[in-house]
Formats: sequence, structure tokens, C-alpha cells
Amino acid sequence: MHLKLTTADGVPIYLQIADRIKRAIAVGKLKPEGPLPSVRQLALDLTINPNTVARAYLELEHQGVIYKRQGQGTFVSPQAVEAGRKERAKIVAALLEKAIVEAAALGMPPSEIAAIYGQLMHRYGLERP
Repeated sequence: MHLKLTTADGVPIYLQIADRIKRAIAVGKLKPEGPLPSVRQLALDLTINPNTVARAYLELEHQGVIYKRQGQGTFVSPQAVEAGRKERAKIVAALLEKAIVEAAALGMPPSEIAAIYGQLMHRYGLERP
């Protein structure tokens, strides 16, 4: 599993790992009951301290996103599908909010913003029936 981490934004590494795993579940890269790399392997891949990965996994376990099987490893929980949906909605809402705030700052009226949204939905075949 390849995760992009950054120190530029001040977000702790363990939270970035947890967020990237939830995103991977949200977009279907990780499936329910699918295995995750071991703490040691992911720490080696990311060249970080294994305690950081263990903390991220513990956070995800507390959220019900992953679980451990004794002697077998760590896996994506069946409930992660719902968590993935919520994460996907959160990502899209943040992007839409950013676009709306920018459009409002440019002085666009709500009707114009809605028209652009409708045009884009139509362009990508996503309009409601």
C-alpha cells in the first residue's frame, strides 16, 4: 500500500495514515475483510517509527474501521463500507464547500453557482433522472 504523507501541514503522521487508509476504503482500493500491511511492514515502507503506524491502527480500530485477528494480522472491517461512505461524503462536501466559498468571494450569485453545478453534473452524466 502506498500512502503519501507530508509534514508541511502540521497534521500528525498517525492521523494522516488513518485518513489515507479511510480514503482508500472510501474509493474501493481496500475492501472489507481485506488485509492491511503489518505495522512493521508499513513502517518500513514509509520509513517511519512502527509506533506511529501502531497508533494509527489503534485509532482506526477504535473507530471500527479495522480489526485484528490473533496471529493473522489486521483487516478492514465489514462496517468500513459505511465509514467509507461517510468519508467519501466528507471529502466531496469539503471540495464543494471550497468551490462555493471561492465563487461567493468572486461575487457570483447563488443562481449562477447552481447553474455551473448543473452544467458540470450534466457534462459528466450525473444529473438526476
